[in-house]
Amino acid sequence: MSPLLELRAGFFKNSSCLRLGLQSTLPRPALRYYAVEAAVPEKSRPKPKAATQLRRTAAASLPIRSNPTPTRGDIRPVSVLTTAERYKLPLLRPKLPYGSQVLHEAWWIPRWGKPGSEGEVFVFENGSFVCWGLEEKEATRFVGEVIRKSRAEVDRLLDPETEDVEFVTDPNEDTRLQGDLIILGRNPEPNDPASLPTTFPEMVLPKETLLARYSFSQGLARSTALSALETSLDEYLFSVSALPTSLSKTGKPSLGRRELIMKLGELLKFRQGLNLTRENFQDTPDFYWAEPVLEGYFNSVTEALDLNPRTRLVNDKITYAAEVQSVLRQLITETSSHRMELIIILLIAVEVVICLIRDGSELWEMLRDKEKSNVEKIKRLVD
Repeated sequence: MSPLLELRAGFFKNSSCLRLGLQSTLPRPALRYYAVEAAVPEKSRPKPKAATQLRRTAAASLPIRSNPTPTRGDIRPVSVLTTAERYKLPLLRPKLPYGSQVLHEAWWIPRWGKPGSEGEVFVFENGSFVCWGLEEKEATRFVGEVIRKSRAEVDRLLDPETEDVEFVTDPNEDTRLQGDLIILGRNPEPNDPASLPTTFPEMVLPKETLLARYSFSQGLARSTALSALETSLDEYLFSVSALPTSLSKTGKPSLGRRELIMKLGELLKFRQGLNLTRENFQDTPDFYWAEPVLEGYFNSVTEALDLNPRTRLVNDKITYAAEVQSVLRQLITETSSHRMELIIILLIAVEVVICLIRDGSELWEMLRDKEKSNVEKIKRLVD
């Protein structure tokens, strides 16, 4: 193997650490990084992620990463993909492997992947699925063999949204999110035993932390679903960004009435997806009301990914865009009213002309007879 290929292999083995801005524990990390940067084409590079709190506090996981213990497992990836606006979960069933079952608001696939590289998957209705312990190749295979073949996607995204963190198992540690690392360890039994599956199929990861993994997954899935909405909204705002400029320069909007109403419909759809659908980005799912520990896991992810501030920002953008288009719609309405007035005046004028053409001679004779009558009356009075 050439030195450059060795460098690239070493880089991708530790890609999550470098992508999150962490310092790799392998020798010469800078050399590996720049060798790959020179080899990867610009178009194939992943879209940079926003500097959420999760990435700002990534260094908090360094004590766990740099101090392995005999009870601690290998650090493995957690990958989140959002490929559509939502999934029709019942359509997934025929394509799911044996042992898959519904776990609260998700499909739980306890084992997926080829032997030696198996992991588990949670699929949520908001168009996202979360892979635990799977490499990118296996996650892509899940999209092709399950998601696409089942035709469960509604409004498929052209560019899927992704999120990547890592996890490690350690029975001597408490389950928590530390920096950008999820630690699966000790956690109390759920308050409601019915929240666990009645039967456990053959699993890759410990059943003791199943609900913890579900809670972390739901928070991560919400974040990528919101990222998809943010991307769509940014594209929409760019498509209407010329409206204020056109109005200021020409006094007329650059869109017609029908196009403007269609844009307003898109805005309403954005707001509905953000606040009124079952996957409300600001409310805590009902499942966690009776499970405060699991709610803490869920909230730790949503807070680390700035879910509430991002939701408020999206709402503010939608409000601004709606106000701009509301003003433009009023202008178009006024313009239409003015045109209607002109049309009515024109129709009245046409009707008068037609009346004159049709009955003009009779009116003229009537006027002449009346004039003669008046002259005769005057003569009589004079005589």
